Amino acid sequence: MKTLLLAATATLIAGVALAADPVEGLWKTKPDDNGNFGHVRIAPCGAKLCGVLVKAFDVSGAEKPSENVGKQIVWDMVANGDGSYGDGKVWAPDRNKTYKSKMQLAGDNLAVSGCVLGGAICRDSNWQRVK
Repeated sequence: MKTLLLAATATLIAGVALAADPVEGLWKTKPDDNGNFGHVRIAPCGAKLCGVLVKAFDVSGAEKPSENVGKQIVWDMVANGDGSYGDGKVWAPDRNKTYKSKMQLAGDNLAVSGCVLGGAICRDSNWQRVK
């Protein structure tokens, strides 16, 4: 009985540990200052979440080559619960700035916001899940 209880507990813990975070997946960014947008894949990187640009698109929606494909756009993001994430960084290639950021997940929408220079310059964006 004790062995069965231990096995059930271990299975439950492993299931929770292996469950994907709801924000994991592919996200379409909002168009940047140049009208370009991208697809960012968010996945675990250690105990935190990171996002890598996997495709870039021009203003017309056509896929385009970009030196930024393969680069990390989001890193060190920590899940806080209730769909909120914080303590992370987001790099905006169009401005070449890294923002201290947070994210809020609501269904297939991801509100991404952040600031630089101690809050002097802030930016926000809404990303859509790619299905």
